[in-house]
Amino acid sequence: MNKIIIYLLLFIPGTLLAQGQHKAEVYGKIFSSDGKPIPGITVKLLPQDITVSSRTNGSYQFKSLKPGPARLEISAVGLQSLVREIQIADDKNRISDIYLNENQSTLQEIVINGNGANKYTKKQSLYVSKIPLNNLENSQSYAVITKELLKSQLNTNYDDALANVSGIDKLWASTGRPGDGVTYYTLRGFSTQVAMVNGVVGIASTSPDPANLESIEVIKGPSGSLYGGAAVGFGGLINNITKKPLDTVGGRVNYLFGSYAQHRVTADVYGPLTKDKKLLGRVNTAFSNVGNYQDAGFNRSFFIAPSLLYRPNEKLDIQLDVDLFQSKATNPLMVFLNRSRQLFARTPDELQFDFNKSYTNDDVTFKNPTTNVRGNVTYRFNEQWTSNTTVNYNRRKSDGYFQYIMYLQEKNDTLINRYVADQNYTASNFNAQQNFVGDFHIGELRNRLLVGADYLYQQAESHNSPYVLFDQLNTSIDDPRYARFNAANVDAAIAASTGVKTNTRSRNQILGAYVSDILDLTPQLHLNVALRVDYFDNKGTYNFDKDTTMGAYNQTAFSPRAGLVYEFVKDKVSFFANYQNGFKNVAPIPPPHPSVSGDFKPQQASQWEAGVKFNLLNNKLGLTASYYDITVDNMLRAEARVIDGQSYNITVQDGTRLSRGIDFDLTAAPIQGLNVIFSYSFNDSKTTKAAASVNNLRPTEAGPKHLSNLWANYIVQKGTLKGFGIGAGLNYASENLITNSVPTGIFALPSYTLFNASLSYGYKHFEFAVKGNNLTNQTYFKGWTTVNPQMPRNILGSVAYQF
Repeated sequence: MNKIIIYLLLFIPGTLLAQGQHKAEVYGKIFSSDGKPIPGITVKLLPQDITVSSRTNGSYQFKSLKPGPARLEISAVGLQSLVREIQIADDKNRISDIYLNENQSTLQEIVINGNGANKYTKKQSLYVSKIPLNNLENSQSYAVITKELLKSQLNTNYDDALANVSGIDKLWASTGRPGDGVTYYTLRGFSTQVAMVNGVVGIASTSPDPANLESIEVIKGPSGSLYGGAAVGFGGLINNITKKPLDTVGGRVNYLFGSYAQHRVTADVYGPLTKDKKLLGRVNTAFSNVGNYQDAGFNRSFFIAPSLLYRPNEKLDIQLDVDLFQSKATNPLMVFLNRSRQLFARTPDELQFDFNKSYTNDDVTFKNPTTNVRGNVTYRFNEQWTSNTTVNYNRRKSDGYFQYIMYLQEKNDTLINRYVADQNYTASNFNAQQNFVGDFHIGELRNRLLVGADYLYQQAESHNSPYVLFDQLNTSIDDPRYARFNAANVDAAIAASTGVKTNTRSRNQILGAYVSDILDLTPQLHLNVALRVDYFDNKGTYNFDKDTTMGAYNQTAFSPRAGLVYEFVKDKVSFFANYQNGFKNVAPIPPPHPSVSGDFKPQQASQWEAGVKFNLLNNKLGLTASYYDITVDNMLRAEARVIDGQSYNITVQDGTRLSRGIDFDLTAAPIQGLNVIFSYSFNDSKTTKAAASVNNLRPTEAGPKHLSNLWANYIVQKGTLKGFGIGAGLNYASENLITNSVPTGIFALPSYTLFNASLSYGYKHFEFAVKGNNLTNQTYFKGWTTVNPQMPRNILGSVAYQF
């Protein structure tokens, strides 16, 4: 025994000294099959039995190793382990890049969101810059709404989902009408609509069903350099990211029910379709029925989205998605204010209007069938270059009765006109996009290069009746004519009309090319420069009745972009600044005099922005805060001009507009089981050179100056109450000037604060929840030159089974 002790005393210090002298290192990176770096993958080194996790850029590292044979084991929750035999030399050992069979979407499902930490944040985006890029490396401000957040809020309404993001608010409810039936939002002071799906144009005629959404990205600021100008507002864009097939079998079935005849059934089923897991499938479907708190009105829809993913080898992914949507609904109540004279009523309370009336009938309906077919092919040439090809075909209809409720009288705000038309509108678009993404070094400088091109073709065909004045009602009394509005009487009024029907077809096409490079000047300093050129070709509007085409024109636009990011603490704190540009094509206007030009240039928006991003405490605290300044040039305005002794009203293109503000988006998971999201924004907008009637006034599309939202959800992790959850949140909007001009004066929607709360319980495969929206029964409105009453207090219940 004495000899053994002596040997140990001599051996152990020598061994420790020898280990301290080892300088061998092993390092490498882990990528998904579509070439995206993957964080959070467990890497184990044997026989040393050392374990690390891959970083946000997919890298891992082991230090102070003894040379010799070893083995790497790569694993994650839901993945089969991958083993690689290696030989460690007495130096730095770079392991060739490891590619997992799963693609990025699969890994986000089973790795990133499965870490039990911050479920309300995403650290990386494939779409914001069209390059796989971590948020802290990105010079653009954006926010992400995750499906986990929607689930915790029992959120079945797309508009309500966007309330979680700073700087955005609903202006105008979805009407389903021809051309622009999707909800209008204000974003950084400018109107915008949802028009992007997985980074390509996918327009609908009504709000999307959230059943198939993996997440929603709100990309802030003018984004013309990468996304063009056809479907992007100057305040930013909204990009829906759909769920992808997974290589594990699973699914979720959910039934929701609640106030005002709300019923909703959803199902999500996924898994491999072949034994070798090369062919994967997923189906999301939803049936919804929502009644109305008013005396009439409903919205009923059916949605199904099958998806296939084929991966014949590690280099190639082929994906096909189909979205089919059918809906039938009545027109939502939107009260149009008079726009030509001083208003008598200045607030909703001053309007002598009963907002519990719908001013419609359950048989005066419209339909919005929509079809989207998307194909995507990703091919990885090698470790440096990847090709991504996407095509999307979209077809949508607006079919049925559309009505308007308008105050048009000169002497009062009590007599309202009901207009109605029978619309038959069909539109389609085809978008093809090709991107080449490179990740390589020139000397010591890392470049992430994007070279891309896209083609967009759009066509719309209208065969609509004229809008007819159905009747006039006195809103200050219980007018007996109110109940006359039904389908039979509407048909009779339209049939008796002598107005002109619309039988037209419009077409346009856009060809864009862009290049973007993210250059790592140092491992912590990233420079981004980008440029796009767009050629817009409007074929004009063809009139079937007259056999004529009018309004054809074309324009070319350039859109530059530059950004700088400094990671003050690598992968934790970064400061960013950017210059971003956006543009919109402007159609010519026939001039009133030959000496006046009726051709115009595209409008241009320029943004300067600076801010900070955090990702601290192992992804438990995320923050994006920024200040922005957006200036728009080349806006049209009317001007009186004397030519040859005669006065003309002409259109000039020297108008300008300004929008400044701050955005603040925070997500946190301070303790296990608790997730919090908080946002605040302030916006100051005004026209700086415009017609005298609105010059230096806040535009009505700018929405409320102040917006703030909070949601917190806690789920008990252990003990007798394990699985029990409680959530609560607030939505605040300040006063909204929906009419603001010299001729009309100001009409203001009052500020409001909504309180929402939920209770939930999860047991084995079952989940039960109840949610109360607007629990204080606050009366509140949205609007944009219109008064749009919102839902009072309502309660939702939910039962789900997950397998």
